[in-house]
Amino acid sequence: MFKRVTIWFLSIAALAPASLGASAILAGDDDDRPARPNIVLIVTDDQRWDTLSQMPGVDRLLADRGLTFSNAFVTNPLCCPSRSAILTGTHSHSTGVYTNEGAHGLAAFDDRSTIATWLDDAGYETAFIGKYFNGSWPAAYVPPGWDRWAAFRNGDDLYYDYDLLVDGRPRAYGTGADSYSTDVLARYAERFIRMTPDDDPLFMMVSTFAPHSPRTPPPGSVAGADADADAATASAWQPGPNLPEIDVSDKPAYVQALDPFGPQHLRQARRTWAEQVAALRSVDEMVTGVVRALRETGRLTDTLIVFTSDNGIAVGEHGWTYKLAPYEESIRVPLVMRYDPLTDGGRTDALAVNVDIAPTIAALAGVRAPGIEGRSMLPILEGETAGVRKDFLIEHVRYRGDRGLPDPPTYCAVRTHDRLFVHYATGEEELYDLDRDPWELENLATVARRREELTALRQRTKQLCRPKPPGFTWR
Repeated sequence: MFKRVTIWFLSIAALAPASLGASAILAGDDDDRPARPNIVLIVTDDQRWDTLSQMPGVDRLLADRGLTFSNAFVTNPLCCPSRSAILTGTHSHSTGVYTNEGAHGLAAFDDRSTIATWLDDAGYETAFIGKYFNGSWPAAYVPPGWDRWAAFRNGDDLYYDYDLLVDGRPRAYGTGADSYSTDVLARYAERFIRMTPDDDPLFMMVSTFAPHSPRTPPPGSVAGADADADAATASAWQPGPNLPEIDVSDKPAYVQALDPFGPQHLRQARRTWAEQVAALRSVDEMVTGVVRALRETGRLTDTLIVFTSDNGIAVGEHGWTYKLAPYEESIRVPLVMRYDPLTDGGRTDALAVNVDIAPTIAALAGVRAPGIEGRSMLPILEGETAGVRKDFLIEHVRYRGDRGLPDPPTYCAVRTHDRLFVHYATGEEELYDLDRDPWELENLATVARRREELTALRQRTKQLCRPKPPGFTWR
């Protein structure tokens, strides 16, 4: 299909911030929905779900006019597997992407069928801005479906001194304040919205590096903000009893092998949380700028805006200070969706998973989504409760352990509204009653009175975990 090509500037001037009120006009009913609504998907990196409360722009402009999901999760708590799930609506066992590197990383990803290709074929003007995958690819390569492309080259620290590949051409950014990556991505995002012709629907995915480690704050902030010295920030976060967890004797061997967690670790945990909040300030400003651009171009009332993260991260819960593990801090993510014809503020406790994002976008846009394994969340946005998911699969392949880095054994797990069951390749199992034990302190897998429940969850896990992760056998 022939489409007009928008102008894409390699040098973009900074846009002045402006305050923005909630002034969008709500559509009356389903018949008022545009045939091809605009779609903006914003994905942060490693953002803990409990930092969302520290983002006033997201709260005012998305949550107050949208729907906040209290139970949003990922099916594989790691960057590349989660991003492949978001782009395709399928699990790691279908994409082949289980890790951030090697044969099960970017090399396994087939990008010929993604949200971008589905919408591009339907006449959408599409743009990807920010972090795509870990790994490297030819500078001139632009994945199928993306009309505009401004993606990071791989690097360990993408806040300053990085390269963007802009429509197949490298562009270097330095160490000056105007090169802070979240602000640069925000300028690209606003320009794409403003330069796309009014009669072309747009789909834009913006994927920030923030608040990933080293959690560098935006220009003008105090680097390495110490939560202990910031009473307001410190009081905003209250660690649970699993930080630290004193008795881990019922946990798998990889948790028992962790160094004991002491007072100094708790101080570091608070500092890490506060640094995430600091790095997210620029993301919050970016959201404000994107909403402003949508409003000023007349698109806001017919745009679905999705805000989420690729995974969470632990800061010491159970002694664990990374992602990968099946525990709440790693698998739970923020998720807010605003679409004015359907949402007007509120919360839902319905289970939502990252594989559900692509089906939701496809359903709203009225396009085919071949091979999807997730389910559309449009019924939830419409207030329906029938047919919502009751559980979901979590998968992980161990790939860091041979380098001496903390890494759980390969596992398959099932999370329901009130239970978590995990089966590791080692034969170890975990079962938590999340209603009674939301901090996952008491492993019930060996409790005799739970035998029937354990058997049912084990069978459900076997049913969902097909095909099994590489090297995984039930013991």
